[in-house]
Amino acid sequence: MQIGMIGLGRMGANMVRRLLKEDHQCVVFDKSSETVGLLTQEGAIGTSSLADFVEKPHKPRVIWMMVPAALVEQLIADILPLLDPGDILVDGGNSYYVDDMRRATELAAKGVHYLDCGTSGGIMGLERGYCLMIGGPSDAVKHLDPVFKTLAPGIGDIPRTPGREKLGGTAEHGYLHCGPSGAGHFVKMVHNGIEHGLMASYAEGMNILKHANVGNSDRIADAETTPLRNPEAFQFDLDLGDIAEVWRRGSVISSWLLDLTATSLSKDPTLAAFGGSVSDSGEGRWTIKAAIDENVPAPVLSTALYARFSSRGEADFADRLTSSMRFEFGGHLEKSTDR
Repeated sequence: MQIGMIGLGRMGANMVRRLLKEDHQCVVFDKSSETVGLLTQEGAIGTSSLADFVEKPHKPRVIWMMVPAALVEQLIADILPLLDPGDILVDGGNSYYVDDMRRATELAAKGVHYLDCGTSGGIMGLERGYCLMIGGPSDAVKHLDPVFKTLAPGIGDIPRTPGREKLGGTAEHGYLHCGPSGAGHFVKMVHNGIEHGLMASYAEGMNILKHANVGNSDRIADAETTPLRNPEAFQFDLDLGDIAEVWRRGSVISSWLLDLTATSLSKDPTLAAFGGSVSDSGEGRWTIKAAIDENVPAPVLSTALYARFSSRGEADFADRLTSSMRFEFGGHLEKSTDR
């Protein structure tokens, strides 16, 4: 099958490579001509402009956008005048599902089909495959089934869920038509909210283990320092890399994220290459908003999101203000912290 791919970043380029390996034809475009050139050498059809890109695919065109959510609106505005009725436009990034619902309606009025496809797999998706969560009209989804099937992991060597063989469908192959427009990105949104919570859980647990030797440290006895009541209970010098590794082997908290944690700690137990500023691209925020609108409690996911804000220094002013209030009412002086 032929498909056009706009956006050849960490995921888009590897998605093209995965498709090429299974003999799909890929027309590619990116603002980086160097990246286009590299994929052209690997068998893709390179293009030099958006107009050139739209001219190359067969009609009806299938065009997959793999760009940041902030760029999707302008990209659609630029490409829509170049499309024809019957063309299919896929947003494989992390757009807000409410935007998808609006865009699908607007594009349908012009005869263009729009699919929202949450895509998970990261930089390892080239070999492992991509988990795809799809929203949009059924006919367009069915038309792209060969592409979805190639990008997805397939059943592979993962044990089948008991009883799953009676249910059928594509879910156990790693891709799913979740529902109408917006449903795909809604599912991916919550997926990423959960991802925030899982990552925070591992990070917080490992941090407790890292400080399990606090009883061996000299503790200053003053009014500003909470005393450690039982220093003898905190004298463990633990190897976090070994702990992550043993947890991978039969533990109920084993996961791919834990596998990646073990990899990071084996490379450098101090994680010196990282400053600890954790970004968020929006999905965690949208997940919390959906939970509020649905009256559904999500304390773990909310806390994980706020922790990311704090990691970037967004709590600095609040912390300084708290410190200033303690000084004003009690004359409490700040103590320096060693990190």
